[in-house]
Amino acid sequence: MKHIFNKGTDATRPTLLLLHGTGGNELDLLPLAGRIDDEASVLSVRGNVLENGMPRFFRRLAEGVFDEEDLIFRTKELNEFLDEAAKNYGFDRGNIVAIGYSNGANIAASLLFHFQHALKGAILHHPMVPLRGIELPDLSGKSVFIAAGTNDPICSPTESAELQSLLEKANAKVEVHWENHGHQLTLSEVEAAADWFRKGIGMKRNN
Repeated sequence: MKHIFNKGTDATRPTLLLLHGTGGNELDLLPLAGRIDDEASVLSVRGNVLENGMPRFFRRLAEGVFDEEDLIFRTKELNEFLDEAAKNYGFDRGNIVAIGYSNGANIAASLLFHFQHALKGAILHHPMVPLRGIELPDLSGKSVFIAAGTNDPICSPTESAELQSLLEKANAKVEVHWENHGHQLTLSEVEAAADWFRKGIGMKRNN
């Protein structure tokens, strides 16, 4: 998978996995990583699927309607890529925090839904429920931040609440931050995510 890896200055920090929205690329979310943790290593990945020339992480059949077979395949593909990247770049495979926006947030949520050890946690900006009707792995010890918009035309408030409920039922610790905006990624929600990260999941390990 096309990607950028920037080695951080503190190996004890989580590696930040950046996952862009539809039509974005591996450069889009780099400024967010600096706001979240400027000492962390960063792995920013470009989606392997093209929709009318726009990179995505999995195919969709229509707006808000996912190609579930492709979603499952691409989620497995991304998880295996993370295994390889951890070996190649020498970072802790068990200490990855995803930061995703829109389509990138959906593939990050899908990693949580399908693979117990894929992520330590995630910051999901405007995610949807990636897949319904499946049993999630035990997500005890995982922390998730969801940024949602009360007027989001793509991801409704009920969708955000459903995702929170599904993750919490799987024992993840979830915090939802609401903005009175639509689907756009706002500076205030990024700052809220940074505060959440610093207070909890981004704390240095004691060992």
